[in-house]
Amino acid sequence: MGNDSGDSGGIDVLVFGSAIIDFVCYTPRLPKAGETLHGHNFQTGYGGKGANQCVAAARLGSKAALVAKLGDDSFGADYLRQLRAEGINVQHVDQLSGQTTGVAQIAVSDGGENNIIIVVGANNSLSADDATRAQPLLAQAKVLVCQLETPLAATLAALRLCKGTSIVNAAPALEQTPPELLQLASILCVNESEAALMTGVAEISSVCEAKTAVSRLIELGANTVIITLGKLGAVCATRKSPTLCEHVPAPVVDKVVDTTGAGDAFIGALAHNLARFPEHALTAHIAAACAVASKSVQLPGTQASFPYA
Repeated sequence: MGNDSGDSGGIDVLVFGSAIIDFVCYTPRLPKAGETLHGHNFQTGYGGKGANQCVAAARLGSKAALVAKLGDDSFGADYLRQLRAEGINVQHVDQLSGQTTGVAQIAVSDGGENNIIIVVGANNSLSADDATRAQPLLAQAKVLVCQLETPLAATLAALRLCKGTSIVNAAPALEQTPPELLQLASILCVNESEAALMTGVAEISSVCEAKTAVSRLIELGANTVIITLGKLGAVCATRKSPTLCEHVPAPVVDKVVDTTGAGDAFIGALAHNLARFPEHALTAHIAAACAVASKSVQLPGTQASFPYA
């Protein structure tokens, strides 16, 4: 078990989720099926949606804590050191004997597009018992953030114990999303492809289509929905005012270098702003998160691209 990095009191953002080591190949374009390409650069980095979102919030100034599982290997030991260096509370980050740390194989094209294969390893061992053990943190954290790279039963347990605002980043998306997951989350946040899968539509490529998907997700049981649309920004609506779906544009970015982790930068920034500035409107939180994500895509890497306050 990791040692607590600092005082556990006053947690702004608690992330319950994944930690994965990234192996990133940079290549002129993404390969077709069966094709071998020459890449021009290789990097290893720290990833996993859970840890990414936690680091993004911590770098912006939130007191952040992570509940996660690592393997009892050199990757896990390195990751634990890295989380401590970011100032994150790692009281509930465990290295599991006989397990491998999760890994992701990522290809990034010169145009900034990517494809990713993940092998989650020790992340699969995150359980409802871990939520119970972390209950003191869950009770006091201002914002809880969850994703779907770890077992669903564990995520649901954490959401049930949460006393503050909860964000579910439903990624990777499920075609049949459990109604309880939608109902427990204060905020459901997905990108356009995840929203399309969850609502059963072929594609979401415009603000208008995204607004229709927001309405559908609220009908399915979600309380507040945010759909991120990359360079188009994001749209949002709440169950209280489902017909008032607002579009928040993103800053214009001249040169996109690497989109990997931009969604996680957005979620981390959203959680930070909700925790630190609860009096602000949701659209203001989204605008601030879009600004952070737009900075992230201008630099290579995942956590390496996340800005500091």
